[in-house]
Amino acid sequence: METILTLLKPRIWAFGHRLHRRPEARTWVGLLLAFAGLLFWAGIFAVFYRVLAYFQGIEGFGDILAHKLLSMVLVTFFAILIFSSILTALSTLYLSRDLPLIHAAPVAIEKIFLGRWIESTFDSCWMVVLFGLPVFLAYGVVYGAGLDYYTALACSLLPFCLLASAMGTLIVLVVVICLPANRMRDIFLLLSMVVVILLYFMFRFMRPERLVDPEALASLSHYLSSLKTPGSPFLPTTWTLEALWPLLTGKRDMAWFYLGLSVSGTLSMMFLQTKVARLLYFKGVSKAQVAGHSRLGRNRAMGKGWTRVLPVSRKIRVLLAKDVKRFFRDNTQWSQLFLMGALIVVYLYNFKVLPVEKAPIGTFYLKNILAFLNMGLAGFVLAAITVRFVFPAVSMEGQAFWVLRSAPIALKTFLWVKFWSYVGPLLILSEILIVFSNRLLSVTPFMMGLSTMTVFFMVLGITAMGVGLGAAYPNFHLENMAQAATGFGGMLFMMLCVGFIGSVILLEAGPVYTIFMARLRGNPIPLIHWVWITLSFALVAGIHVLAICWPMRLGVKRLSQMEA
Repeated sequence: METILTLLKPRIWAFGHRLHRRPEARTWVGLLLAFAGLLFWAGIFAVFYRVLAYFQGIEGFGDILAHKLLSMVLVTFFAILIFSSILTALSTLYLSRDLPLIHAAPVAIEKIFLGRWIESTFDSCWMVVLFGLPVFLAYGVVYGAGLDYYTALACSLLPFCLLASAMGTLIVLVVVICLPANRMRDIFLLLSMVVVILLYFMFRFMRPERLVDPEALASLSHYLSSLKTPGSPFLPTTWTLEALWPLLTGKRDMAWFYLGLSVSGTLSMMFLQTKVARLLYFKGVSKAQVAGHSRLGRNRAMGKGWTRVLPVSRKIRVLLAKDVKRFFRDNTQWSQLFLMGALIVVYLYNFKVLPVEKAPIGTFYLKNILAFLNMGLAGFVLAAITVRFVFPAVSMEGQAFWVLRSAPIALKTFLWVKFWSYVGPLLILSEILIVFSNRLLSVTPFMMGLSTMTVFFMVLGITAMGVGLGAAYPNFHLENMAQAATGFGGMLFMMLCVGFIGSVILLEAGPVYTIFMARLRGNPIPLIHWVWITLSFALVAGIHVLAICWPMRLGVKRLSQMEA
């Protein structure tokens, strides 16, 4: 263990150096991150607390539903942990830049593997555990669990995460021998997106909206009775479930036996992967290094001349062509277009099957309310896409950023080119979502025009925040650009997007309701109301201007300071 701890010390020292860097900003940054984490915690806890409290009020089926919900949560967490472990293990074990230095040290291969695996396990599991704790806490509060439940929870989460990480890493160890590590990461990313798409469609084709249909109660009762069937005893999630559920309901049964089964299974899997690593790990590292060098020599040219039709200067055309080429050369970027396509289909399908006609309030009124709330939902979807694609745009320049700085191109021009490169596709996506969903709801022309224009300007603001904050908090040393969204800048971007979207919706809610009800009843709008409506929309316009201009100026300023 002393050797393994020595291998982990650079990671620990780097974390300590980041904490002591820029001490004047450390206090407010830590407070802001803590506040954001508490908000997410509180939101997750509140949702599960309400759901579980509602389940307890259902006599006969409440505990069954809560049991199955906990089982679904554990299965979802375990699947996420496995996929995250696969992608993280590829980067940590095979694609890191410091691997030649580490493997040149006089250290046994299995010790090097265990040190890197511990790093990979932490990177892939900490966020799932952090935001999964409110779920288990909600179960404990609703069921009034005792100290033994929380003790079992603390003892079962570690083997749960280690087992998922060991299984994902074992898959990587075997498959890297057959495929180069660089190509394998792309393949696993594509497969993970296919799995997500299939899960989306499976969930939608189950038609959960039938739960609000009284005519489906007979089939629903039959379905609920089938929920009593136990899970497979060979699944690790079943071991964790059976270790926690008896303690929630006041029965010990075989809880500690399943906890011991989980611990022993984890130790066995760790032993197995270490033995496999002794045989395969170094061979995979050698193959990955050779494949990486050969890949650098590839030159996949794209068609030239398409930028000549744009009414912009030659410098801007060159930057636009560079960004487009990089996007399509990176399989981890363009392959996610399939996920975006599935997102559009599922988003619109939700509105198509929404049982609005069976609601207890007027259909016409409800449809327009949903159309108004749909603006906020489309904004949140847009923010989630922006933090994945737009926010890392500056960081994607990597170590070649000095080439751009040596060119006769101003930083302001560079960031605005980034802005216009992404704003077009995001506008098309958001307008498709909002227009077609409103068509499915058959809303009024006023609501259609309002939502279209509001989302149009939301796209400009959210894209500017993504580019500007990405430039204000760049990381040119990332090996996986998906990690850019998990840092402080990504969290700040999401918090500002939530505030931006919420402010726009709240400021428009009162005026829109006044105009809509006046037209619906045929009543004139008083002058004082028109003044209030004008002021509200003026504030909305001011928020949009601030959301566009301030982040871009901040990005230019921070990049200039970093250069100096």
